[in-house]
Amino acid sequence: MAEGRVIVVTGPTASGKSALALALAEQCQGKGAGTVINADAMQTYDAFPILTAQPTAPERARVPHVLYGVLPLSETLSAARWRTLASAEIARCLAAGRTPILCGGSGLYLRTLMQGIAAIPNAAPEVREQANADWQALGPDAFRARLAEKDPAIVRRLKSGDRQRHVRAWEVAVATGRPLSDWQADPGAPAPWRFATILLVPERGWLRGRIESRFDIMLGEGVLAEVRQVFDRSSDPRWPGLKAHGAPELFRHFQGELPLEKARQIAIDHIRQYAKRQMTWFRHQMTPDLVVDPQSAETLALAAQYLTKTEV
Repeated sequence: MAEGRVIVVTGPTASGKSALALALAEQCQGKGAGTVINADAMQTYDAFPILTAQPTAPERARVPHVLYGVLPLSETLSAARWRTLASAEIARCLAAGRTPILCGGSGLYLRTLMQGIAAIPNAAPEVREQANADWQALGPDAFRARLAEKDPAIVRRLKSGDRQRHVRAWEVAVATGRPLSDWQADPGAPAPWRFATILLVPERGWLRGRIESRFDIMLGEGVLAEVRQVFDRSSDPRWPGLKAHGAPELFRHFQGELPLEKARQIAIDHIRQYAKRQMTWFRHQMTPDLVVDPQSAETLALAAQYLTKTEV
């Protein structure tokens, strides 16, 4: 294995990334065994292992998996923080002679690691608390309009109603006196390693069916009890980890707003929309080294062959 080389397995949700990363990690046996490093924002949280499709105990027993379920739902995970965590794990793997295999569909996080990120200072806790309080008091539209006065460029890029990103942009502008869009224009230094990226590109109809069947499997594996346990804690709805796909819809079911079948269908529709956005992002923001079809029986063989060919 070439020193300083990192494998990246990415693609839309439910496309088979975890299975491919696990298989590749096992292929690395004998030439620097592989370690799978999580690159999915929601899989970093600890409360929803079933809902976020984290690797199972038997899968983790086959090869090491790191950065899965390591944060409580209440903590904010930014691209910058994930970059720090992932960089430490990559360095640890390479020092031990192992092959780091990043696995996940959080494209912005991967880009931040590979291409760099601006060194934005952290705002004081009271600034963030006030920004969250203002969001609640003003409402999303008024808060967005106020933010547009300080940082119109960032507002154009943010989805209306995205509390976390609007609040983050406001706190940066207040704390630093400089718009977040200005900070982001200076990406900083990229990571020091070489990345080999494998992108899974499934056929749309296959992926839509797989998203539905996977959610139904989760329901059969106890995801209702998993989410109910968090719901019964009277969790703060502002917690970042509660944005996991399916959690808001199942919360509404527990609150009596939706029958289970309706909550199920809305969740599946939202996940399909998310997968579509992911594919759009990958098409415009990433240049992979290898594109594979997860439906093909040759997917693992192609990826393993590529892994071997690119070792120099």
